[in-house]
Amino acid sequence: MADVLTIVGARPQFIKASPVSRAFKAQGLSEAILHTGQHYDENMSDVFFEELNIPRPHYNLGIGSGHHGAQTGRMLEGIEEILLKTKPKMVLVYGDTNSTLAGALAAVKLHIPLAHVEAGLRSFNKKMPEEVNRILTDHAADLLFPPTETAYKHLLSEGVSKDIMFLTGDVMYDAALQFGEIAKQKSKILSDLGLERGGYVLATVHRAENTDDPARLKRILDALDEFGQNKKVVFPVHPRTRPSIPDAYNNLIYIDPVGYLDMVTLEGNAALIATDSGGVQKEAYFYQVPCVTLREETEWVELVESKWNHLAPPIPGSDILGQLRESMSGQRPPHGNLYGNGDAAVKIAKVIGDRVSKK
Repeated sequence: MADVLTIVGARPQFIKASPVSRAFKAQGLSEAILHTGQHYDENMSDVFFEELNIPRPHYNLGIGSGHHGAQTGRMLEGIEEILLKTKPKMVLVYGDTNSTLAGALAAVKLHIPLAHVEAGLRSFNKKMPEEVNRILTDHAADLLFPPTETAYKHLLSEGVSKDIMFLTGDVMYDAALQFGEIAKQKSKILSDLGLERGGYVLATVHRAENTDDPARLKRILDALDEFGQNKKVVFPVHPRTRPSIPDAYNNLIYIDPVGYLDMVTLEGNAALIATDSGGVQKEAYFYQVPCVTLREETEWVELVESKWNHLAPPIPGSDILGQLRESMSGQRPPHGNLYGNGDAAVKIAKVIGDRVSKK
């Protein structure tokens, strides 16, 4: 019986879990990792685990993609089976994916204590599946680890007891420190693409609300292409999105999706990042790179408040190009420690260790 069963469903969650797994090991806590297989990622090969020294999953349900209800239901069934077999003292989930919600439901139905890392994030847009997942998980959990003061206050406003909340900082910052150093040693992406530090803009677009809406995608691409007349724009494009992009955009440097270390290198050396990804927004801040977020809202409101991030939604009347130019040329604001001191994983492991030792 493991002290903790960690449930993850995609590559970013493995990254987040890595520093916590290291902290568990340092404290002598046993951990088993369950991968739902929610997102198939060809970059999650043996090399991924070896290069980053990330523990491999003990269980892989191989669920794959599908409609939200069907996918979550299959995960719930598979996770429950593993929980009944392994009987962990606690279940740990990360973030806001369907894997997160399925893990939370399976744990509470079996009366196994549940901990949630990245608790309290809110976009206040319930059309986003992630928003529903994170709210339900927060209100099912026995231990909550909000990464920021803002997230902590969100939970308080929803009536959550202070007794189960622990403000730790962000495990993604722990990971950025850990893997940033590894990337400097191992990544060759800049030389492979003929790029120099500060000589390009990095753009990522993956949310269905942008990629599956031709009008929104066109607004984004028009702005990036015009911006690319004066500054290189490097655009890792998912194969699912590439057929939706007309060949007329000649000022964009299309590349295939890259591995994590190469992505960290591209982020850390960019002059500006334009993205619709929540994680990339934060990584831009960690590496002190200005960011333009191609969405109507963000869960990471403190980034907008601190002026490191600016929203440029791809809707009529929004000036994406103007925001790109302003963010590129503007003076960079002071850089604080909005996400802690890089010791979030140690704090999380200590709280969980104290809790499971009492069982």
